[in-house]
Amino acid sequence: MSRAGQEQDRGEGSAARVPSGRLRLGGRVFGPGDHAVMAVVNRTPDSFYDKGATFGFASAMRAVDTAVERGADIIDVGGVKAGYGAHVSAAEEIRRTVPFVAALRERHPGVVISVDTWRARVGGECAEAGADMINDTWAGADPGLAAVAAEHGLALVCSHSGGLAPRTDPHRVAYEDVMADVVGTVTGLAERAVGLGVDPDRVMIDPTHDFGKNTYHSLELTRRLGELAGSGWPVLVAVSNKDFIGETLDAAVTDRLAGTLAVLAVSAWEGARVFRVHDVAAARSALDAVAALAGS
Repeated sequence: MSRAGQEQDRGEGSAARVPSGRLRLGGRVFGPGDHAVMAVVNRTPDSFYDKGATFGFASAMRAVDTAVERGADIIDVGGVKAGYGAHVSAAEEIRRTVPFVAALRERHPGVVISVDTWRARVGGECAEAGADMINDTWAGADPGLAAVAAEHGLALVCSHSGGLAPRTDPHRVAYEDVMADVVGTVTGLAERAVGLGVDPDRVMIDPTHDFGKNTYHSLELTRRLGELAGSGWPVLVAVSNKDFIGETLDAAVTDRLAGTLAVLAVSAWEGARVFRVHDVAAARSALDAVAALAGS
């Protein structure tokens, strides 16, 4: 029986239609005051940040070991670069991710394993290999992905991409109110996921900085993140080394750590719960400082 089915037998899954304040990822539970750090491990040859440093199986596993040692709660495994690049078929994405997820599950049984994919087929095969959650950064582009999360009892990230297709960039994008657009989209996707059977305590929402947005929009979302957190759904932010930080500070991709930590701290103060990062140790320290300041 799937985890979703087990939870319904205990009377938890079907009765609860809204988030309870708990965030349940794999076998772990994060309360309202907890900050979960998600480490990025991209099994791609063309990642914008590490330029393929973790494309190889062994190097990727070493990166996981280091991230776990430095305090990562979640490992986010990606098999396709988010931006423009060579076409990657579903079969190739599966080849890059599924065996790695299986090995990661065996090596680190207590860590939460996330898979960054927009494809239902990939999500399903990674679930069978031991993944705990799906990080869908393309706003439900494959409508079957939420059903896969429900079938396997996985957590699901619901995101906002401004209507863009996967792996495309915005061109002169405009919003009357970017936060209103984000809130409407991600809460609608969250409600749809719950309607399909995803446990509300396993649903997160992501404003998805830079996806379908320019620098102004991403800064605006950060300033107003408390409005998104006020929806009641746990908020994930993925801002690490992103272009809006580089453009704001005129900083190359290798020189954005200070800006990243500033945005992480503001996001945590405004109520974000999960933080997708490249530098786990620095992020953990920054978030612990915010927690101390908040008294939590």
